[in-house]
Amino acid sequence: MQRFDTAIIGGGIVGLATAMALVEDGSSSVVVLEAEDRIAAHQSGHNSGVIHAGLYYRPGSLKARLCVEGREAMYRFCEQHGIACERCGKVVVATDHDQMQRLDVLEQRGIANGIQGLRRLDADGLRDYEPHVAGVGGLHVPATGVVDFVAVAQAMASVVRHAGGEVRRGHRVLAVRRDRDAIVLETAGGEVACSTIVNCAGLQADRVAVMCGVVPDCRIVPIRGEYWRLKPDRASLVRHLIYPVPDPVLPFLGVHLTRRITGVVEAGPSAVVTLNRHGYRRGRPAPRDAMDLLRYRGAWRMAAAHWRTGLVDLTRSLSRRVAARALQQLVPEITARDLQPGGSGVRAMAVDADGGLVDDFRITRGDHMVHVLNAPSPAATASISIGRYIAGLVTEQ
Repeated sequence: MQRFDTAIIGGGIVGLATAMALVEDGSSSVVVLEAEDRIAAHQSGHNSGVIHAGLYYRPGSLKARLCVEGREAMYRFCEQHGIACERCGKVVVATDHDQMQRLDVLEQRGIANGIQGLRRLDADGLRDYEPHVAGVGGLHVPATGVVDFVAVAQAMASVVRHAGGEVRRGHRVLAVRRDRDAIVLETAGGEVACSTIVNCAGLQADRVAVMCGVVPDCRIVPIRGEYWRLKPDRASLVRHLIYPVPDPVLPFLGVHLTRRITGVVEAGPSAVVTLNRHGYRRGRPAPRDAMDLLRYRGAWRMAAAHWRTGLVDLTRSLSRRVAARALQQLVPEITARDLQPGGSGVRAMAVDADGGLVDDFRITRGDHMVHVLNAPSPAATASISIGRYIAGLVTEQ
């Protein structure tokens, strides 16, 4: 049985960034254990590809600090490794005067988080950036960008391997036990011993924590986000990224339009609870995931609080016409005929027992363990900074 100083469970972008931080600090005795046959198979490979500026997050929160640091680290990493990215900027659009007050709050939050270059726009100023947009005012955020995070994850894996670390695919962790002075992980590819575990399992993070003997104070509720896509001959309606003023009650950014690094324009997403943690297609519940969700009190309380929003999102994901009406609030020229089905992703939404949506990153320590229990957006943007933060916790142990 091979022994390592650190075993990282999960080969998504946060797990790989943590391994990269550890090897850059001089520890080559690191192994990343990925359950699937490829890295970045789930959240890291099914997100919007947006490099977030750090606009939305409560000043002083872990999200705000690590996003702002991580954004610039991400741009530097892409430049160093020849990964295509674009610091294209985005506009946040207020569609009525009530939203202008929320836009004021958003701007002040961005200033408090240290975002440079924010610019308030009137209706004419909005159209200077996005000629087809409709709104009474907006905010231009030049630090926002787009990238392919799978390419980033692959480059991180290369850095880890080049420094002597290992990235093992097909090594789903099945059990964890203590064995004298080591922790032993039983995986689908054999046993691995280590001194410290880092749980970056994303959609399975709560289950891995329980496997490690930890009782998490939140559980994962899987939320499927479905996108529509503008037909190629209508993609010119969107130059860069167009976002609404978000609802402050929910940890989602609302229906938006994103021109990806490939030039494809995506519209959405919806946000619908799914009975499958890997449910990228509708109508495919996983029995274990369904039972865990239905047995969890927090999920029922969350549903009771947000069922109206969930019903709207479900309708928008099923109906091209309903989706088009939502998008017309930002770009009136979009019609149902302009939309075609796009991709989907599943977000690991951490929900506490009272039904509260965990907003900030939640990273907890145990005995020779670090558990990343909540790492939603902007985790991909902030991954390099998150990795450094976790590496510091590992070093302290």
